[in-house]
Amino acid sequence: MQTISLIGAGGKMGGRLTNNLMHSSYETKYVEVSGQGIESLKEKGLMITAQDEAVKQSDIVILAIPDVMIGKVAASVVSSMKSGAMLIVLDPAAAYMGHLPEREDVTYFVAHPCHPPLFSEETTREARKDFFGGVAAKQAVVCALMQGPEEHFAVGEEVVQAMYAPVMRTHRITVEQMAILEPTMAETIGAAAASFLKQVMDEAVTRGVPYEAARDFMLGHLNIELAIVFGEAGNPFSDACKVAMEYGRRYWLKEGWETLFEPASVREQIDVMLHPEKLAR
Repeated sequence: MQTISLIGAGGKMGGRLTNNLMHSSYETKYVEVSGQGIESLKEKGLMITAQDEAVKQSDIVILAIPDVMIGKVAASVVSSMKSGAMLIVLDPAAAYMGHLPEREDVTYFVAHPCHPPLFSEETTREARKDFFGGVAAKQAVVCALMQGPEEHFAVGEEVVQAMYAPVMRTHRITVEQMAILEPTMAETIGAAAASFLKQVMDEAVTRGVPYEAARDFMLGHLNIELAIVFGEAGNPFSDACKVAMEYGRRYWLKEGWETLFEPASVREQIDVMLHPEKLAR
């Protein structure tokens, strides 16, 4: 039986992983320092282990902590890890920016959930309402073996399938590719676009459209529009809609947005995420 240390076990992400790992085949040691997190773990009937004690005994260490803390915490954690052990981080930001300490005899594995897909075949209400994943809805996960022996990919993948369960599939990619997916694709553009769509709906409401009517109309149209764009619907946009789309792009879609995917821009986005004060400059 492999031993896992879950750092930040009582936090937002750590709590989700705890709920799955406490029912897995792994021997898991739960590390938490915040009072609220400790109380959360105690309510689940779990014991808290000191970080240094837990890490020294573990084959796998998972950092379920905010990105801005990973560099500092990793420095103290990695120095205590056993030779041949694995460190798993849940986001590519710190790894991509070189914030993990140098130690050749420790494996670095990066894994991030894709979250349950918009178009799925879930039938239960619990699964349909599990938007984040890790509870009832199946999701995919992207994984990267940043450093370490090839056979460790399967080890990390197995842990990922347990902590993000239920998992329908995993995708092996590189850390660089994961950084393109997040933040650039999913957050810098995707989340910003989602927020913009809510603003668009709100603008219709300010101009007199009843809120419920505007919401039903927007969400219904987004459902079919996304189904068409991603090949789920099997039918194209109408000719009139195509004209409206082209007209709209000239007003709200800035030319040159593709440059956000350039490596220098990806690094800048991550740097700003890790240092939010730079956004105001």
